[in-house]
Amino acid sequence: MDFLIVTGMSGAGKSRAMDTLEDIGFYCVDNMPPQLIGKIAGLSVASGGALDRIAVVTDMRGGNMFYGLCQELDKMKEEGHGYKMLFLDASDEELIRRYKETRRRHPMADIVGGGLAAQIAAERKAMAEARRRADYLIDTTRISASQLRKRLCAIFATDLKNGMLVNVMSFGFKHGLPSEADLVFDVRCLPNPFYIPSLKEHTGLEQPVRDYVMNAPESVELLAKLKDLVGFLLPLYQKEGKTQLTIAVGCTGGHHRSVTIAGYLYDDLAAKGANVRISHRDIEK
Repeated sequence: MDFLIVTGMSGAGKSRAMDTLEDIGFYCVDNMPPQLIGKIAGLSVASGGALDRIAVVTDMRGGNMFYGLCQELDKMKEEGHGYKMLFLDASDEELIRRYKETRRRHPMADIVGGGLAAQIAAERKAMAEARRRADYLIDTTRISASQLRKRLCAIFATDLKNGMLVNVMSFGFKHGLPSEADLVFDVRCLPNPFYIPSLKEHTGLEQPVRDYVMNAPESVELLAKLKDLVGFLLPLYQKEGKTQLTIAVGCTGGHHRSVTIAGYLYDDLAAKGANVRISHRDIEK
């Protein structure tokens, strides 16, 4: 049985996430009080396999009841109910923008005085322990709805017990660091195809760009060292019980060098049998 608890900041995309999870086969329950999560897990066991993939959302819409989440999680572990937890986040600025756009009332409005910024700050504080406990973290600040769907499908379309998931991501530093990254590698030191007129409008998904980047001896050496380092680290993270590792490779714009190196790193991990996915956050910007 796959039992997934979805939580996170209000406005970070939980509703869109549940739409995707439902499409890939999860039985979804929204706005669940934490105190009932264990009962749903027990019901799924009693169903004899009829409910083998369940996702429940619990968040600050439950008011003070949400503060019982961590106690409920501990109780579930004691009772032998396995689960994974997904936390969706976004920057304060982006959350404010989304709330102003939708004109919805923030769930902390009746608890915290002041404006929207104060309500978001209070929610972030209340969510800190859940964020720390999360098995999967996705920051939706700079990704589109379609990118979020692809990310979720990459993680959850298969069995949650299918080993540690490695996410290899390319990005552009000028668009900001990906907050969900566990490891960040800066490849702005490599030759930049942006300054080659025939390559400028192309990306690291295309062979001419990949050839240009990898034609430099320093690129070959850097990639070899990255492969060795990642190969050394993965077993250590797995030993510590980590379920997801995000490796972010960044260049200036996220179109050429980072896409190239991320692609070769992905190919190497896939060839070694790792449960690996790849995404290019800024390639269309």
